[in-house]
Amino acid sequence: MAARKDLVKEETTGITVKKADDMPEWYSQVVLKAKLAEHSRIKGCMVIRPKGYAIWQTVMDYFNERLKMIGVENAYFPMFIPESFFEKEKEHAEGFEPEVAWIEKKEDDGGERLALRPTSETIMYDSYSRWVRSHRDLPLRINQWCNIVRWEVSDVKLFLRSREFLWQEGHCVYATEEECDEEVRIIIDEYARLCEELLAVPVIVGRKSEKEKFAGAKYTLTIEAFMPDGKALQCGTSHNLGQGFGKAFGISFVGEDEKRHTPWQSSWGFSTRLIGAMVMTHSDDKGLVLPPKVAKNKVAIVPIIFDTGKKQILAEAGKVADELAPFDPILDDSEEHSAGWKFNQYEVEGVPLRIEIGPKDIEKRQVVMVRRDTGEKSFVPRKEILATVRKTLDTMQTDLLARAKERLERSMTAAETWDAFTTAIDERKLVFSPHCGEEECEDWIKDKTGGASTRAIPLKGSEAKGKACVHCGKPAAYRVYFSKSY
Repeated sequence: MAARKDLVKEETTGITVKKADDMPEWYSQVVLKAKLAEHSRIKGCMVIRPKGYAIWQTVMDYFNERLKMIGVENAYFPMFIPESFFEKEKEHAEGFEPEVAWIEKKEDDGGERLALRPTSETIMYDSYSRWVRSHRDLPLRINQWCNIVRWEVSDVKLFLRSREFLWQEGHCVYATEEECDEEVRIIIDEYARLCEELLAVPVIVGRKSEKEKFAGAKYTLTIEAFMPDGKALQCGTSHNLGQGFGKAFGISFVGEDEKRHTPWQSSWGFSTRLIGAMVMTHSDDKGLVLPPKVAKNKVAIVPIIFDTGKKQILAEAGKVADELAPFDPILDDSEEHSAGWKFNQYEVEGVPLRIEIGPKDIEKRQVVMVRRDTGEKSFVPRKEILATVRKTLDTMQTDLLARAKERLERSMTAAETWDAFTTAIDERKLVFSPHCGEEECEDWIKDKTGGASTRAIPLKGSEAKGKACVHCGKPAAYRVYFSKSY
């Protein structure tokens, strides 16, 4: 149980703009006023506050359990990467070159520049070249939780885009292409499961176009969420890296046939961007809405205090807090603010359930319970409070996902002509259209629509036999989702 002691020190006013009117400003206010994160004095960086990091910790705990089930181990590698490592895989180096932050040459580093980790393929695969010797060493499955630095950003969008952010990145080595393909798909499905089961954010699973795939990969699978303002948000990717990195870094193994082979490799990752996706998907004009599974404090208990019966009300509130201990409740018995002010505060902060206890409730042996997502108020018999809270939290988690799925489905449309396509993009839709697959055509579409790009080619149902590209009219290679994006 957490007692509320900080309200006097740091007052938070409500959200001053509507989500539908100015989503960027609304989003910034929600993140700041719910105390999830703040801007750093270091340009391009953010500070993740305890409430925000608690969400990330829940994500890490959840995913670590999933990783154990498929035999992935956690490790850690240096954040400094020698320039020569990047040069070993040219396509990869070129893909990240604009984003790399360099530490200039130092004599004690042998005169070689060091990069601050934009991704860890190269530093990890140097180790893998020593770890992998035999087919008995495979598959090698390693994940690390770490920070990443990408220097293209100066204007921070909290959780969505910053120069430094947190993520996990898995890097695996396999004897065969078939094994690699299988786990690339397993991981992307795990990502989709995490988003839906934990964050209540529905996603589309698909393959990236050649233009949008990860630099140096054979192909990339993605999960794409679609935000209420009509923009897609890439929430995680899983890549088949082929054998290029293995050849570049000298990773090889002696197979059962006693011959030397180059292995197949995969990499995959998601970041703290997931928190931004969750905030935008569920929150409202009052502030943050948290799925109960990621809320540290799932209940806020607010005693309605009067001079008469004060001790009795506080004692009962304490008993309720003890009974609801599994949900880490906040018992707000502070007297510096009115009950109404506290109600607004917990709405801003996204506590899933609010419990109110006043003199009349004690007389009737009940409490008042209010859901954060719907505002629904109910009167719960005192003896049923534990079971009711547990059931309501489960229902809220389910309802949030159902509503988000409904919004996603309403946002999706198909278009086979250029006029229909541009109209749908202007209406901020996720547009499913046939496309030729040529990179130059993707560039034209992006330019002509002010930013619409390919997001995901569905793993099933993307066939476009006999169809013409929605833009250039050439034979379509597949159907793909287009939209503007973050």
